[in-house]
Amino acid sequence: MEEFQTGDLVKAHYKSGIYIGKVVEDRNRFYLVQVLAVDKHPMQGDLHNPGKTENVFFHQRKALSYLEKANIQKEAVHPFEGTEAPDYQTSLKKSVSKLRKKLERRETEFNESAKQQLDDLEKQYFG
Repeated sequence: MEEFQTGDLVKAHYKSGIYIGKVVEDRNRFYLVQVLAVDKHPMQGDLHNPGKTENVFFHQRKALSYLEKANIQKEAVHPFEGTEAPDYQTSLKKSVSKLRKKLERRETEFNESAKQQLDDLEKQYFG
């Protein structure tokens, strides 16, 4: 496992999303990471029952906000290959679009529910 220093740019997996951020602090088993961009938007729905819509609480999962800080397990933090983090808004739009394309590949009840959540999130994100 690679060690990171305060200020290092990293790619961090948090819940079902992936973010590009800056290490703010080493907290033993975790790094406190400040979000600068979204690499992969979190999946919608119940993470414990992926693909299911019946008898589960179908969560709307927002991406972490710009400059939001999160405690992320060290095993989920990896080197960022670039020299500069992408623009947050641009990266958020790109990640939402990528998730939408994935959901549009197959018509399932789960994908329809996830697209509805994504529609609502887009209104919140981009007005």
